[in-house]
Amino acid sequence: MSTFQAPKGTYDLIPPRSAKFLAVREAIATPLRNSGYGYVETPGFENVELFARGVGESTDIVSKEMYAFETKGGDKLALRPEGTASVLRAALEANLHRQGNLPVKLWYSGSYYRYEQPQAGRYRHFSQVGAEAIGAEDPALDAELIILADQAYRSLGLRNFRILLNSLGDKECRPVYREALQTFLRGLDLDEETLRRADINPLRVLDDKRPDVQKQLADAPLLRDYLCDACKAYHEEVRELITAAGVSFEDDPKLVRGLDYYTRTTFEFVHDGLGSQSAVGGGGRYDGLSEMIGGPALPSVGWALGVDRTVLALEAEGVELELPASTSVFAVPLGDEARRVLFTKVTELRKLGIAADFSYGSKGLKGAMKNANRSGARYTIVAGERDLAEGVVQLKDMQSGEQTAVGVNEIVAELESKLG
Repeated sequence: MSTFQAPKGTYDLIPPRSAKFLAVREAIATPLRNSGYGYVETPGFENVELFARGVGESTDIVSKEMYAFETKGGDKLALRPEGTASVLRAALEANLHRQGNLPVKLWYSGSYYRYEQPQAGRYRHFSQVGAEAIGAEDPALDAELIILADQAYRSLGLRNFRILLNSLGDKECRPVYREALQTFLRGLDLDEETLRRADINPLRVLDDKRPDVQKQLADAPLLRDYLCDACKAYHEEVRELITAAGVSFEDDPKLVRGLDYYTRTTFEFVHDGLGSQSAVGGGGRYDGLSEMIGGPALPSVGWALGVDRTVLALEAEGVELELPASTSVFAVPLGDEARRVLFTKVTELRKLGIAADFSYGSKGLKGAMKNANRSGARYTIVAGERDLAEGVVQLKDMQSGEQTAVGVNEIVAELESKLG
């Protein structure tokens, strides 16, 4: 037993469960790659002001949950609590928006960090796959991203998820709603911290999960009743495009999400089999974020999907992913000459793209065959001195138990034929 353990609220990905996480990441990434999104990777930490400005100082993420620290050189940094601000910063720094091909379409995958109270589905270190379309204001982009996320989930076999959809308006109509909401909130019995939050960004109060607060918010004014004509038309087109694609969604007039940078379209993917942490992903449009972090006006939209929560949702539905075998062929040498010959054959198989493993160490036949069984290999190659003297190896089908002698020089072609 090691002296050390993973920090509270974190987890290790180890086989065989780690294969599920890889499969989920790949399933989410595939429709993005097929739709013109290029891969971007950013540092695990950034200037703390990037998140304070972009995510919003009134959010729990920045005010309570962010891992912030000062370096020996005096730089104030933070572990990234989300991906959008980092990706937009990277795109601006590389001047991708000036290369004449807008929107800039990017996808990413990585770990993120928030100091939260750990529980099932909520961790201090978590994994997401995200996508951003930067530099274009078009309802079709909003619809595209929602459709691609739906496609990714369904390709995994996930069925019992819902898409919640709302519009948060823009700089023209939201200030009117903000004033109306603040007036309403001042008449409620709220604690001082919540009232301070209402003064900074009253939409954050709508996202408060405490039952006593939600009960008081039952008659709160709804943003949809304050949308300007342009925002209404934009939102209706998003709805029509999603519907035409055969993607079901639910209108949720109280959906605001937990970040300050969202404008107009906002959406969330929820799974009712996960208890209180039901959101498996979400996103929306963030037309003012670029200007918030010192860039030019670049209307943009994106989402992030939680890999760990998606795995939990699959397990809640009892979905078993069809994972590729980690090992297709396992080689068991008996003797020094057999070790040399079979190791060469394993190397040849790997070069052909066939997953092959080898019995390392000085194991006898019984111990080596136990390893072969544990590996999940479809075929096992066994060879001893007598076999090699006859110019053959023994090929065992691990499903049927059938064993046949195959020429040493023919074994690679034989396995390529069987597994191809």
